[in-house]
Amino acid sequence: MKKLIVSAVLGSVVLASGCASQTALIQPTNQVVPTYSKSQTFFIQGIGQEQTVDAAQVCNGGENVAKVETIQQPLEVALSVVTFGIYTPRTAKVFCR
Repeated sequence: MKKLIVSAVLGSVVLASGCASQTALIQPTNQVVPTYSKSQTFFIQGIGQEQTVDAAQVCNGGENVAKVETIQQPLEVALSVVTFGIYTPRTAKVFCR
């Protein structure tokens, strides 16, 4: 019975969690693999916190930036759920032309 309850709770967490992303398409690109990808640490949903990535520096000039994206991947969602939203990491990605 205990295994059934634990399975039901874990299943509910998996079904309730989802991936969140924000994408800014600056120029059309066919690039699938990001030039830069790094997990960033946030606490309490990132309220009042900032993390920056200089996309122009990553791509050797602003005219070479194709897309920037922040995404909360499944493992990051799981960490957020396990810590009850205290630790909420997100991954920043930069795609160059």
